[in-house]
Amino acid sequence: MALATTFGPVFAAPDDALDPVMKLLADKGLVGTAPAATVEAPSLSEPTLMRRVQDRASDMVVSAMNFIGVPYRRGGNSAETGFDCSGFTRKVFETSLGLVLPRRADEQAATPGLVKVKRDDLKPGDLVFFNTMRRSFSHVGIYIGDNRFIHAPSRGKDVRTDDLSFSYWAKRFTGARRAETALVTEAHAQAATESPTEPVTH
Repeated sequence: MALATTFGPVFAAPDDALDPVMKLLADKGLVGTAPAATVEAPSLSEPTLMRRVQDRASDMVVSAMNFIGVPYRRGGNSAETGFDCSGFTRKVFETSLGLVLPRRADEQAATPGLVKVKRDDLKPGDLVFFNTMRRSFSHVGIYIGDNRFIHAPSRGKDVRTDDLSFSYWAKRFTGARRAETALVTEAHAQAATESPTEPVTH
């Protein structure tokens, strides 16, 4: 609730809105702190690709934070009607990445293009899965950094953040997935369309 309070009023002032989130992302190495360089012709260089991936991860965290306080609803998939856990992650991924995930948590864990991530390697934007119904991948949330994740918990509760180190979640953690492959592929495709195409010679 404290985190919700921290971020709640922040969204009312666009100029200051990203400060806490961007600081968190910068601390995790996901967002650069140096001033932007002069814009030059797009290239397929790795720094450019990584920046695009990082920007998308930042957008995802901010998008997810905007739903704090939305009530849980089984089968729900919108802020207007409420979310269940997988409806929430599906909405955030579609809104921020344009990536449509399957509807169920276990299906999201098996989504082609998402890569497995170890607990110690988590980065903001990763999907985190838990065994809350005596089966693996029965609950899902989105890691936001600082050992916290955001999710739609259960009936009678609202979208909120929780600490992965709490015993309940630590004991039930079953894995994580990252959309890194899909993001890099998209960045390559976008950069290719923006760059002049060299004539093909044989």
